[in-house]
Amino acid sequence: MRRSELEWAAARNRMVTEQLVARDIVNPAVLRVMRAVPRHEFVPASLREQGYDDGPLPIGFGQTISQPYIVAFMTQALQPQGNEVVLEVGTGSGYQTAVLAHLVKRVYTLEIVPALAQRAVAAFRRLGLANIDVGVGDGYDGWPAAAPFDAIIVTCAPEHVPPPLVAQLNEGGRLIIPVGPADDQALQFLQKEGGQVRQREVLAVRFVPMTGRGLG
Repeated sequence: MRRSELEWAAARNRMVTEQLVARDIVNPAVLRVMRAVPRHEFVPASLREQGYDDGPLPIGFGQTISQPYIVAFMTQALQPQGNEVVLEVGTGSGYQTAVLAHLVKRVYTLEIVPALAQRAVAAFRRLGLANIDVGVGDGYDGWPAAAPFDAIIVTCAPEHVPPPLVAQLNEGGRLIIPVGPADDQALQFLQKEGGQVRQREVLAVRFVPMTGRGLG
């Protein structure tokens, strides 16, 4: 049965109340955007009824759309103020990209699977999101031509933090990234201050692995 826009909005409100507010998502701007961005638009048609469930969903090519809580957690960790230029590594479905696009000045997003990049571009156009640049390539190396970035978010797990990403951070820039093998991953938060990089572990997670150079 096809849902109305009001029914989808009610599903998003329940998601925010039960999955985000009930945990530790407190940033008002992040909560507002999570209520607004239609996650069901970023999943395969056969899975739309599960679009606001508390978990990841497959999107093809061995990839997933992240659990809503993880999207909100990582976005909140970046402390968006509205004027940032952000790099996302791992466009995937485009859902995390769309959330960021509502909160920052511009998003550069890289996807290694061309078909996923094309699908995400189509979703951004449907939703009228014009502050997103999509590239196809290995995200391990970042996007040097657009650097430096005020924040970088990585939605696939390399074995270690890629040095090119750290190098592309602005002074004061933040990087959040899952690191480690599939059975032992943790989100790492890094911030560059005075030319030094502070790093801390913030959450145990499980992401799909970074392919390309991130495998080694």
